[in-house]
Amino acid sequence: MADVGVEKQRIAMAIEFDGSAFHGWQQQDNASSVQAELQSALLAVEGEAVATVAAGRTDSGVHAEVILVHADVLSARWQRSHLAYLHGLNSRLPESIRVVGVRGVASDFHARFDCRGRAYRYQIWNRNTPSALHRWRHWWMPRTLNIEVMQQAAVHCIGRHDFSSLRASGCQAAHAIRRISELEVSRSGYTVSIEVTADGFLYHMVRNLVGNLVEVGLGKQTPEQFRQLLALQDRRRGAATAPAHGLYFIDALYDDFSASELIGCS
Repeated sequence: MADVGVEKQRIAMAIEFDGSAFHGWQQQDNASSVQAELQSALLAVEGEAVATVAAGRTDSGVHAEVILVHADVLSARWQRSHLAYLHGLNSRLPESIRVVGVRGVASDFHARFDCRGRAYRYQIWNRNTPSALHRWRHWWMPRTLNIEVMQQAAVHCIGRHDFSSLRASGCQAAHAIRRISELEVSRSGYTVSIEVTADGFLYHMVRNLVGNLVEVGLGKQTPEQFRQLLALQDRRRGAATAPAHGLYFIDALYDDFSASELIGCS
């Protein structure tokens, strides 16, 4: 039997981060990343290198209200105090990254492969002047958006479809078929939010979706033309990709819990 001091515990961490300062989640040789910062904090706590796996990847500039990450850590240290472990990690992370919840999981749990659904929100600042406070939190859109027709167009995405028309050219997925379970367009003050939940996403799929829905909201496309665009399965016919800084990863869904349910847990 292995010595208790080297027994490992797999943990799931709910991570929040401001993506403005990072070139995405994934560790890179010549650019700052959220994964590199988290693994550096884990190294400081654990005294040895710790690999991390996230529910999904994010592009440069994309934010996360909560994304799930798993890692294998020393069981003895973890069992002493889950809350102390969380605070220990946060004390070694930059202020732009926070662990906001933790829990122990089974040794075969996988943050990416066990994920049954992912959710994103895209935020648009819909006012004729930009915001001094939300510059890197929204996509500024000075012309008024028609939320009702945007929602009418969004309905055409619900269900299982081939989303090739929303798939970036660099996408490496084997196919473009995905199932969107929820897609809502709403307004609160000057902020227009587009929230979407699916079993998986293609490269730049959400940002391409937003780009097209904005064209509908501006009257450049009708909801029916958007439906026809989806049926064409041709990305070249679609609108420009929305910028990264308005996008937020907001949840990862599993069989018995979600990433957002871990917030505040110890």
